[in-house]
Amino acid sequence: MKKLFFLSLVVISIFSIACQRRNVNQRPAFDGVTVRLLTDATGVDDKSFNAAAWRGILEFYGDTWANPRQRGIAYDWVTAQTQDMYIPNLRQATDEGYDLIIATGFTWDDAVDTVAADNPHQKYLIVDVDWLQSPNVMQAVYAEHEGSYLVGVAAALKAIEDGIVNPRFGFIGGVPGAVITKFQVGYVQGILSVLPNAQIVDYYVNSWGEPALAKTQAKNWYDAGVYAIYSAAGGSGNGTIAQAKEYRDSGRNVWAIGVDSDQHEEGIFNNAGDSAVLTSMLKRVESSVIYALNSVKNNTFTGRVITFDLKADGVGYSTSNPAMSSAIVEQLEIVREKIISGEIRVASTLAEAMRLPGFPQNLRAIDD
Repeated sequence: MKKLFFLSLVVISIFSIACQRRNVNQRPAFDGVTVRLLTDATGVDDKSFNAAAWRGILEFYGDTWANPRQRGIAYDWVTAQTQDMYIPNLRQATDEGYDLIIATGFTWDDAVDTVAADNPHQKYLIVDVDWLQSPNVMQAVYAEHEGSYLVGVAAALKAIEDGIVNPRFGFIGGVPGAVITKFQVGYVQGILSVLPNAQIVDYYVNSWGEPALAKTQAKNWYDAGVYAIYSAAGGSGNGTIAQAKEYRDSGRNVWAIGVDSDQHEEGIFNNAGDSAVLTSMLKRVESSVIYALNSVKNNTFTGRVITFDLKADGVGYSTSNPAMSSAIVEQLEIVREKIISGEIRVASTLAEAMRLPGFPQNLRAIDD
């Protein structure tokens, strides 16, 4: 009797495990391309980098942020609270049979490289990486230095327009690395092209998800006379915007500069709709997402590096804030065309930028 009871438990356990596996590995049927977006701890609502990737997925399927009708059927997203979850999340998405798996950010590089090598028939897209060798990984990189040059020019022109004497400018980065360096050196070059003697300070949060640290640094800088701060720090950068909102609401003439997505609405601080975000460097991550999804749909997907620059409309700047006067925008468009034509060449590495006359020699940026 005991033996029969034991065998019954074994059968029930096996059946239960089989059901669990089947539930994990099966999704509702969908006649089309399926995709899972994998993000770091800041998630898809970071108002910045990950949000742009999610926006690309929604656009591809004809859905909206407020009404993601096909989420859970055609597409979904999973957030890794720690980097220890990168490989498990990649493996789970692979096991569940998505046509395309997208990882956002260079911190995913080792995990994607490892899992892609074990699954040569699975298609992956990684953004901000161009050094992986797996033939099944599409790698999207952006000319962040070109877009950042433009917002640097915008900040300097606005300082002149406001009559600021000897304006100072700040840059707050997330995790140091070659990608964030492109943001910083482009921004600095843009400022110096207008104000060759401008003083520039920088700070790194060493995290994508610590807005409180960025807010504290922004407050210190604004109190010390810094006019505009550009943050390329993922969710951490929201702290810069928060501090700029507080100070502009109290009458202080300071600015935040957004990144990746148009962060104008994040900077609104009163009922009149005024925003503390002067402009944002638009890094159209959605462009690479849509490109990869279309390549899967059209059976043209290959593991290669694709660069999205100003010419390809991969980067740009926002004009949502009326404070970006027509005179400033007119000047920016002239600069934009000169970058596209090659008349203006923007250095993309710290080593190259430091060889330029007048470029600061004490920045915290690093080249990988």
